[in-house]
Amino acid sequence: MKSLFHLAIHVTDLDETRAFYGDVLGCAEGRSTDTWVDFDFFGHQLSMHLGTPFPTTRSGKVGDHMVMMPHMGAVLRLDDWKELAQRLSDKGIAFDIPPVIRFEGEPGEQRTMFFFDPSGNPIEIKGFADYDGLFAA
Repeated sequence: MKSLFHLAIHVTDLDETRAFYGDVLGCAEGRSTDTWVDFDFFGHQLSMHLGTPFPTTRSGKVGDHMVMMPHMGAVLRLDDWKELAQRLSDKGIAFDIPPVIRFEGEPGEQRTMFFFDPSGNPIEIKGFADYDGLFAA
């Protein structure tokens, strides 16, 4: 069964959120009110509601990195990932973990990058040359 994913999280400012998710990440805006806004987050529904963002800690050990937990993200085809990584760099986005290859030469080899939205929500974007490797063991 294949389906689309929906995630609703808190943000502190809708104007900053629109600028980041729309202008920086390139996500199309959907419905909204004065307290929330929806985005097409790489084909999935992301709802951003005004409120206090969830607390995070650097407690996820993945490869050589300790990553922020919890975090959200997307898995892109490698060409799209490279294009997004360049756009983020060009726009001066500070990376928590800069674009890097993880599990090189192993099953599940991937590119990854971590950064934060303006409300401090951690985001990981992965890039795969072949989606078949996503769940490789």
